[in-house]
Parts: sequence; structure tokens; C-alpha cells
Amino acid sequence: MSQTELTSGDFTEAAEPFRLFAEWLDDAVKSEPNDPNGVALATVDEEGMPDVRMVLLKGFDEQGFVFYTNFESTKGREILSSMKAAMCFHWKSLRRQVRVRGPVAIVSDAEADAYYATRPRGSRIGAWASKQSRPLESRFALEKAVAEYTARYAFGEIPRPPYWSGFRIKPQTIEFWHDRPFRLHDRIMFSRTDAGVWEKTRLYP
Repeated sequence: MSQTELTSGDFTEAAEPFRLFAEWLDDAVKSEPNDPNGVALATVDEEGMPDVRMVLLKGFDEQGFVFYTNFESTKGREILSSMKAAMCFHWKSLRRQVRVRGPVAIVSDAEADAYYATRPRGSRIGAWASKQSRPLESRFALEKAVAEYTARYAFGEIPRPPYWSGFRIKPQTIEFWHDRPFRLHDRIMFSRTDAGVWEKTRLYP
């Protein structure tokens, strides 16, 4: 039996997207060799030129999908400019894909602080030392900055940088795709109405 057949039932019969996403992510945790929560994040700059990069999903619920970053990075600046983004999860071992699109909100300070406190100490130092996405004169300059912040925060807690926090994509649409033979794939798209109700549409492959 293939990995794609391990989950019983027809996913196209799902009534709402978040329980289905949770099931698929759980399957990915069991099957993907690395970073099952890795997701391609798409943004656009002020001229409408698209950008995409991999980030890690750090939480999700019915409010949306959360990831964290330096707000002064390219993706941070682009999201703050448009407050819109899209995500694409692709789990090769399962032959599945999920696409998410919608407006973006900044997570609360309490939520960002709580997640930041769970990061390894070196990652918290790195959030201070790295001027993410900006020109770096040499590897030595980065290592020097790491050493300086390591000395500064040698004891006690490391505070969260004011420019480091999280974004939550609040999906307007969530599309689920599953590979089928001869490219006759299964696709369904959930769209959120103005009343907050999810409507489901089956799509041609």
C-alpha cells in the first residue's frame, strides 16, 4: 500500500479545511524526512514583483497560519507593505499539496514572546545578530555580531528584538491537491464567505 493510500476516506468529502489540514500535516510528520512544516511563502514588492522562499509553519488554527520572521527582512517589509501573502505546502512523499491565500495580521506581542522563549538560545542570539536580507561584508562580520550579542546576553533571558515577531495568514481560500494517475488529480478549494462560512468547490485537475 502506498503512502497516499494510508489515510482512509475521500478527502474531497471534507466539510471544512482545518481538520483536513491537520490530518495531512500529521501524515507529513510521519512520512517526510525533513521539515514537514516547511512551506513556500509568496509575497510581492511595491512594484508587484513576486518573491518566494521557504519558511517554517509554527502554528495554525481556525484564525490562520503563523510563521515568524525579522520584520526588517525582505519578506517582512513586503508583507507589511501589502498585508497579503500566500503559502504552498508540498509533501512529496505523500504526493499532496495545499495552497493558502489571504490577508495577513501581526500576532500579538504575548504570542510572539511565548514562541520566542521556546527557541534555542543560539537562535535568539541570531535574531539580534542578523540584519536579515541586507548586504553582509563577510562571514567574519556576522560571527563578530554573534559574539557581541552572546556577551551582552551572557546571563539571564534574551529579550525578543522589537523588529522580530510573527505573521498570521488569515486564509480566504485553501486548496487541497492530491496526485492521481495520468494527471487526473483530485482538487478541492475552500473559500471563506463574508459571513465566515466555508464553501467548497471541486476543481478540474
